[in-house]
Amino acid sequence: MAKRDYYDVLGMDRSASEEEIKKAYRKLAVKYHPDRNPGDKTAEEKFKELGEAYEVLSDAAFDRRQRTGTYAGGFHDPFEIFREVFGNAGMGGGIFDQFFCGGRADLHQAQRGADLRYDMEITFEEAAQGCEKEISVNKLNECESCQGTGGEADSKLKVCAICGGRGQVVTSRGIFSIAQTCSRCEGTGRIIDKPCHTCQGTGRRERPTKIKLKIPAGVDAGARLRSTGNGEAGIRSGPAGDLYVVLHVKGHELFHREGDDLLCEVPVTFVQATLGAEIEVPTLTGKAQIKIPAGTQSGTLFRLK
Repeated sequence: MAKRDYYDVLGMDRSASEEEIKKAYRKLAVKYHPDRNPGDKTAEEKFKELGEAYEVLSDAAFDRRQRTGTYAGGFHDPFEIFREVFGNAGMGGGIFDQFFCGGRADLHQAQRGADLRYDMEITFEEAAQGCEKEISVNKLNECESCQGTGGEADSKLKVCAICGGRGQVVTSRGIFSIAQTCSRCEGTGRIIDKPCHTCQGTGRRERPTKIKLKIPAGVDAGARLRSTGNGEAGIRSGPAGDLYVVLHVKGHELFHREGDDLLCEVPVTFVQATLGAEIEVPTLTGKAQIKIPAGTQSGTLFRLK
């Protein structure tokens, strides 16, 4: 039976440092955690495989055992490995407990990123025939340093001292009490003890992002195209929002549109209309010839397919 390549499981080469291995495990374990992928057996198996790979590769004696072929089974619970890597902090929670919370939804879960709108002008020809465009959007993307967690690799969560972990601060004004979102922890109830030095603990950074779009043929002015996952990055590694592109179509000097049809007004002389003639007319793809029967009246409609 072939031995499993644990470096390949984590997407690392054999020269990877212990810190690089841990960083790769953190990113993939969050992605495939069963609480983030309920009912997905493939993700569950991948999560177990990641735990096994990390447990082996983080062992300093692995290389020696691999060479002698003495490494055997006996792996720990993958959930225990996950908790060990992400640490524990106050109230039994590690840095990712707000994501999973034993399957219970609460204020500390990851949040979906905001949807964005982008207005784009295209030509009449592009709208009629379709095209591909590349746009640049300034938006909040996941921080590359912390993979959206907001904390350093060894950071932990602690209960917010201002709201006591509730995520809200209650202020009394006479007989009334007003609950407001805690400004210190932004409603999460937790504070990261070692914020990421790159994003200052937000888990996100704003930067220009290039996005390729495919404009289908025949789109109308005002049409909205959705680019899934290209909105703002989620909070605490939550899913990204979507980007909605609103199309504005420039007018054309010769053509105008009615439904799915293109109309073009072509002048003819009195003699051509009276006696008949063959004339050249413009189209979006070049020129075409049509026959004008004798006695044609002004406003007569001719169809080109």
